Amino acid sequence: MKEQLQIGPYSFKSRLLLGTGKFPDFTMQQQAIDASASEILTFAVRRMNIYDPQQPNFLEQLDLNKYTLLPNTAGASTAEEAVRIARLAKASGLCDMIKVEVIGDMKTLLPDPIETYRACEMLLDEDFIVLPYISDDVILAKRLEQLGVHAVMPGASPIGTGLGLLNPLHLSFIIEQANVPVIIDAGIGSPGDAAKAMELGADGVLLNTAVAGAQDPVRMAEAMKWAVHAGRLGYEAGRVPMKRYASASSPMEGLVK
Repeated sequence: MKEQLQIGPYSFKSRLLLGTGKFPDFTMQQQAIDASASEILTFAVRRMNIYDPQQPNFLEQLDLNKYTLLPNTAGASTAEEAVRIARLAKASGLCDMIKVEVIGDMKTLLPDPIETYRACEMLLDEDFIVLPYISDDVILAKRLEQLGVHAVMPGASPIGTGLGLLNPLHLSFIIEQANVPVIIDAGIGSPGDAAKAMELGADGVLLNTAVAGAQDPVRMAEAMKWAVHAGRLGYEAGRVPMKRYASASSPMEGLVK
């Protein structure tokens, strides 16, 4: 890779961010994390007890020196709830990065743009490194960047659907205008989806269900690792332009008669 992924003061070799939920057990989770070579792991603060040492959690199974943790505010429906969750994560000493997730509709699990913006505004004032999860809203992505967020995380499709990139055009618009990392988050279903996201020029991909829900999560984690790598290399290499008509692979001039 020509460059590493830079989020605020942090630099990463891997551009695959992995969610830690939905795995059948800690052993499978750890094996998948290892196979993915991910350096950033995200988790829902509200779904684990980070204060009670008697309650087992995945953090106990990890060498935390190898990973940067990205707590998320899943479960929040208002900016105030998201900020409260973020403060809990920061107080635990886990990390000063936070994925801002404020859900506006419980059926589609689509993010609330207004509450997300408000939460980011408040968290930036408290010196968090802020990564908001949003829909593929080109204008909102730009407004959040102008606000000062450290990355934007548009969804490829609704969370957990595995539908892949439903609107690559809007994702490409977000990527083209961004001066902060764009990390495609939610809806990735296959290595092909991950590669396509990276070929668009995304700086990274965050996924969970595509690995945890696979028949073989460990092999799928490895497949995603290579897909993200290949997609990024393809973007950096620059693909050939698409043409309407065929062109010969070999020159037509100088043929033996």
